[in-house]
Amino acid sequence: MNTSIEPAEYCRQLETYLCRKNEGHLIRIVGPVFEQVCEWAMRGVPLTIAYRGIDQYCERYYAKGSRRRPVRIEFCEADILDLFDEWRRAVGVTTVAPAGDRAEPTLSGTDASTGRRDTLPGHLERIITRLTAARAGAARSERFHRLVDEAVREVDRIRPEAKHARGDDRRALIDRLAELDRTLVAAAAAELGDTRTAALRTEAEAEIAPFAIRMPADARSRAVDVAFERLVREEIGLPVLTFE
Repeated sequence: MNTSIEPAEYCRQLETYLCRKNEGHLIRIVGPVFEQVCEWAMRGVPLTIAYRGIDQYCERYYAKGSRRRPVRIEFCEADILDLFDEWRRAVGVTTVAPAGDRAEPTLSGTDASTGRRDTLPGHLERIITRLTAARAGAARSERFHRLVDEAVREVDRIRPEAKHARGDDRRALIDRLAELDRTLVAAAAAELGDTRTAALRTEAEAEIAPFAIRMPADARSRAVDVAFERLVREEIGLPVLTFE
């Protein structure tokens, strides 16, 4: 599968990023590890996803106490590929061929399985925790803070109902979460301003580019929208309110 960035440049950017995480200690991506990382590029793993995987591994590593040696890129592979799987399901690309394989990706707009099912009450608990953290984060407009506060109150109100809701009642709660999600993402994009949102839209298009050639136009547009929303969420610190 072609990628929007040359594998050698992909490796160089990950090398640079990991160097910063290792406080300036540079570990070259060469030999078998170079081939390993090039395969991530050929499979279409976005750099932003690879960065998050590195962050995730480093957070666990540093939490263990005093660091003994610099983190190597191959140590981060499991985190990177797990996050890539989540990203693919979110944007609608559910199968990726190995590097060099001509098989086409399978597209889906609904497959969001992760191998385990979350519960609606548990999902609501996490929403409240993350929305509260987003509210306490970087300074935002009064309107945005008000919308977050209203969402927290509403989610907290429906949380007891979620434990026993069935059928149409459960569907109504899930639909309401989707409405709240759309409202907050739109508000978050407005907070970032035109210049930053345009940059994130370009980044989203670059993430989808390795898959775009084999995607129908409507699926490609939907995938870019989902990737853009993910980037907006990360920028602001918003959780995903929707529940499948």
